[in-house]
Amino acid sequence: MTAALVLASASPRRVELLAQIGVVPDQIDPADIDETPASDETPLRLAERLARAKASAAAARHPHAYVLAADTVVAVGRRILPKTETEEEARSCLALLSGRAHQVFSGVSLRHPDGRMAARVSRTRVRMKRLTASEIDAYIAAGEWRGKAGGYAIQGRAGGFVLDLSGSYSGVVGLPLYETLCLFDGLGWKAPAEGPR
Repeated sequence: MTAALVLASASPRRVELLAQIGVVPDQIDPADIDETPASDETPLRLAERLARAKASAAAARHPHAYVLAADTVVAVGRRILPKTETEEEARSCLALLSGRAHQVFSGVSLRHPDGRMAARVSRTRVRMKRLTASEIDAYIAAGEWRGKAGGYAIQGRAGGFVLDLSGSYSGVVGLPLYETLCLFDGLGWKAPAEGPR
């Protein structure tokens, strides 16, 4: 019998994305860690490190389960944008992203019950239209920016700002599905044949 799968995330989007590929976690247990970037840490390295750290933190509470964790980092060049908590932060991010391309790095990590761990990172280039002041005002008023990397959620109203995207759409939402399936295959996790427990 395959060991239980714990998702170390409170994000409903990640639950929805897993359901899209027929995976339902046995338990959801978010990992609360310090997400401050290290000095000179690249966005890609940060996304991978945070995904691994979240998996490790949750695995301490679930040592006999598979633990899946993820983290998404939005960057313009090497500049890492925050997970916006205030309107001012969100406005600043949207102004910076307006009319230009940026990168979204989505790290995902899976820890095996025997302690082995693997991680992957998807890298997606997203280009936004030039945003008007009224468009930014309306987006801020809608509140979708709260707690979002780079101040936007592509699966919501901000989808209408995107001119083009090259890479993983699911990674921009918060969980790169191809990379997640690769980790499941590599570490031997399989969904129960009778469906979710």
